[in-house]
Amino acid sequence: MSVELIVFDLDFTLWDCDGVWCDCTCPPYKKHGNLILDSQKRSITLYSDVIAILQYCQKQQIKMALASRTGEPSWAKQLIELFDIQSFFIQQEIYPGSKVNHFQMLKQNLNIDYGQMVFFDDEMRNIKEVGDLGVKAVFVETGLNWDMFTSAIQL
Repeated sequence: MSVELIVFDLDFTLWDCDGVWCDCTCPPYKKHGNLILDSQKRSITLYSDVIAILQYCQKQQIKMALASRTGEPSWAKQLIELFDIQSFFIQQEIYPGSKVNHFQMLKQNLNIDYGQMVFFDDEMRNIKEVGDLGVKAVFVETGLNWDMFTSAIQL
């Protein structure tokens, strides 16, 4: 399989919002070193291997995108900017609804077949729906890590 696009979910895949989804946090957000705090001092952190994974994909010229079904897209986008990771992604599909819609937009806008995509997500319903499209969907149980990533894309 030739991987043309790697798609990441956000909550519990790329980041942890102190045990809740980002739409359960309380903006405004403030950056403190490598973490972000919401107005209730809830910490929001990227999982430790995420930056290395994004840098690896960028170096290998593998396209990356985001697919998140959050109820607060603007909050998620603020966090992406505060973590300074927005430049890694050629497309961001961040809005409520089925991830099937997110992937239809990715396929249409990027002209990449589902069979050339790999998707990382922490929710089994999304893994099933997107996997049924023909995308290689990888279940992320406790945050994305290097071993899981390399196994999924078969480095």
